[in-house]
Amino acid sequence: MSTLHILFLAWGVVTAVLICLVIYRSTLSTREGDQIFLNSSASSIADEQRAIVSKLQKLSAPITALIVISAVLLLVTAGFWLYQGYKSF
Repeated sequence: MSTLHILFLAWGVVTAVLICLVIYRSTLSTREGDQIFLNSSASSIADEQRAIVSKLQKLSAPITALIVISAVLLLVTAGFWLYQGYKSF
């Protein structure tokens, strides 16, 4: 396997994981309520909403990191591809 293939494979894996996390975040956010009006007996719904918000906040850092890693890998791959093309020209 050449270096270019390994870079493309690494970018593909990182991007696939990123897409999975974004889909998971969107499914969580559909269950999140913007406003909920509860009486004192419905505190379990408020606890569920707090758990969902906590999960969404925990996902933001890995998603941001994967976006950066994916972009860097794509740029490195494109640069390496252009370098190989220039070298063989």
